[in-house]
Amino acid sequence: MPSYVITEKCDGCKGQDKTACMYICPNDLMVLDTERMKAYNREPAMCWECYNCVKICPQQAIDVRGYADFMPLGASVVPLRGSEDIMWTVKFRDGNVKRFKFPIRTTGEGSAPPDGGFGFGPGTLDDQLLATEPASLKADKLWTLGD
Repeated sequence: MPSYVITEKCDGCKGQDKTACMYICPNDLMVLDTERMKAYNREPAMCWECYNCVKICPQQAIDVRGYADFMPLGASVVPLRGSEDIMWTVKFRDGNVKRFKFPIRTTGEGSAPPDGGFGFGPGTLDDQLLATEPASLKADKLWTLGD
């Protein structure tokens, strides 16, 4: 189900030009209402339910609506963001609660190479192989129909 903003908690990331949820949304759905200084999902039907906006929100002002067969029966999934990690609390329909802790990132922000370290160059998009093959498959070469 799509993400939504809890307007009482949202502060528009303290009035910056771009909010954290706008920065992280892979589908560019999150936008800032500059009059109210509140973020919102402009096209909920297009939401991928990736939880990126939920995880990155510093105010914990974004949530994802649960599915009808999941939420009415008492289940929930709640992320709690710390400075170094995210604690996920999952409450199952039978009342069991599990908590999982994951680091926020394994590399510093902006330090990951955009090409993944494969060094794409001119012509790689015209090649019959994927841009990272054969290195990503840990092979010396890939067989083709002509081989």
